[in-house]
Amino acid sequence: MFSVQQSCWFVRKVICWRAAASIAWAVLLLPLTTATFVLLSRFSLFHPVQWISECLSILFSISSIFSLILLCGVVIVIGFLNLEYYTVIPTIACSKIALLGQLLHPRHFFNSLVHCIMGMIVAWCCAVTIGGRYETLGFSCKQSDAEGPAHMCLNEYHLFLLLSGAFVGFSHSLLGVIHNMNYVAFNTVQQYKYLRFKGSISLVLKCSATQALYSVRNFLVIYFFLGEAPKAWLCTTLNLDVTGQRTYLITFYVIDLPLDVVWSRFVTSVHSLDTVGGLLDLSLLYHTWISASFLLFAWYTTLLLFRIFVTEFYSFPVQTSFTDDAQQCLPKVIAEKQPMILKFLALQDLALLSQHSPKRRAEVFSLSQPGGHPHNWNAISKECLSLLSDLTQRLVTYHDTVATNGRAKSVSTGSERKSSSEASVTSGDDLFSHTSDLPLHLSPFTPDLDSPFSSPALRRLTAPVEQISPWHGTVQSPHIFRRAPKLWSTSTDSKTNGSPLPPSPAPVLSPKQEPSKPGFLAQFLQNRREQVKQFMAKRVLIMYLFNKLPEASSQALFADSQAHIWALEGLSYLVQASYTEDQFGVVQTTLPSILSSMLVLQEAVDRHFKLPHASSKPSRSGSSMGDSSYKTLRFALRATLKTALYRITTTFGEHLNAVQMSAEHRKKLQHFLDYKE
Repeated sequence: MFSVQQSCWFVRKVICWRAAASIAWAVLLLPLTTATFVLLSRFSLFHPVQWISECLSILFSISSIFSLILLCGVVIVIGFLNLEYYTVIPTIACSKIALLGQLLHPRHFFNSLVHCIMGMIVAWCCAVTIGGRYETLGFSCKQSDAEGPAHMCLNEYHLFLLLSGAFVGFSHSLLGVIHNMNYVAFNTVQQYKYLRFKGSISLVLKCSATQALYSVRNFLVIYFFLGEAPKAWLCTTLNLDVTGQRTYLITFYVIDLPLDVVWSRFVTSVHSLDTVGGLLDLSLLYHTWISASFLLFAWYTTLLLFRIFVTEFYSFPVQTSFTDDAQQCLPKVIAEKQPMILKFLALQDLALLSQHSPKRRAEVFSLSQPGGHPHNWNAISKECLSLLSDLTQRLVTYHDTVATNGRAKSVSTGSERKSSSEASVTSGDDLFSHTSDLPLHLSPFTPDLDSPFSSPALRRLTAPVEQISPWHGTVQSPHIFRRAPKLWSTSTDSKTNGSPLPPSPAPVLSPKQEPSKPGFLAQFLQNRREQVKQFMAKRVLIMYLFNKLPEASSQALFADSQAHIWALEGLSYLVQASYTEDQFGVVQTTLPSILSSMLVLQEAVDRHFKLPHASSKPSRSGSSMGDSSYKTLRFALRATLKTALYRITTTFGEHLNAVQMSAEHRKKLQHFLDYKE
């Protein structure tokens, strides 16, 4: 997310210029889009010459030029909102109430308000461009045929288009939160910007027309029931008359009808549009739909160009001779915390240089002068290993939470796996000593003890164990009693005259260690709180809103896995290249930690996919502008992890038997050497 206070050099020198370039291209494409809209709004099959001449006169009129200037301003505002709200890690709501909280957030409320205003401005430009009965909001009218002063009457067709534009803008902002349209994904295959735009423009056109159709349908229903309210308020505010009438001669050619059918009729404003007869106006429905499609196409094009420009590949120098530019080198940039777009582009650059750039790989394997230390490799490998360890810890925490809820295997089996994982992790060098810079998404899957549906048994199981409890520490089985440490030893040296000392008494608790009893008021409030929870847990609607979505929790767990995928690819390709290119053997010192971290992560990932709620295959991505690639990141991570291990084992072969690792990891690694995984 971009912030005005962000002082990062990458945001100032790269991201802002890329966003400005995307907005500039969207503005340059706007005249072509506007011309297409004018041609479609004035379409005439039987009078092509008149149709083209009218469209040309409209395009070069003063009102159209002024409307085009307003549309350029709208595109600039939408481009700024894309820059303000974009993210490389999607926000996934793991419950209905969490999604509702996102929709009601003040930040989203401001975004919706701006989209409503921008949608109304675009609708006004469309109404002025179409002309005819949509041109003005008020017109001069008379109450009867008798002579008398003229009154200003409300043009409901113009109001209808304005309200439809505001509603389409609101729907667009609402769907943006639901479908994560602010999520910026990186393409797996690198392409030129023109080819990416050309390949996606058909999807933009399809999504614009489809969403406009659904938005117009929903707006018709709302206007049918609530259309009288804005009319009455506007007439009262502007002192307009709603009962006047104005006659237009409309000639409209419908493509779907037979070619020899020409529909022409007199349209008056006597019939209100919030009735069935008023809404069944095919000309009004067509112009409303084409205006909404034009609005969404302009906004989606701006969003598409922003995604293409922001995710463009950026090459970071591996090392530099100038001290001032040291912070812009890859080993320094890859460890940055903010902005996340910088970290992701650095990891993408690492993955690409490890595959396609022998010259830059040599800089990674080089030694510092003077001193002869592999600073570049140490910094890069340390950050990649910390990312892998961070994901492993998240998976272990998630599995423990699921096991607590009784949806996984028994506690003893899980404890054995956890103990083996911990034993194997300790074999590496400071594998888990560094905390990753990526945010931990623990909130989607941690047990919500304060929720109305959490049982007392769950709270007892997840309650923190006291230091004085005999269960304090790592327990391998619930039937094993871990004793408190003894105050003295019972060895042979402590015997007196051949007889052992009497057993040590139980330790006496000091006054500071005695748990304090809650007061009467605290106990009263706690009891009332439990009663409220039990009452809410019996309500179906509350359960529907607060119940966690297991599939969404799994997606949130791997929401930032694109960084881990690049870390795996970068490490594995660098290790593979070190077999022939590492002249100083800098990679060999870290090879045990790399293999251990990958094997531990594979164990955690395989365990995750064995959970009941974990999907066994990727879900189909819908035809929407919201990028849903984050839903399949866990499958891509599993495939990348297995490929990375095979890449290392096929390169080193039996030489890996000389690497120090635990017996369990050596057995798993042998499966890769035998191609049995």
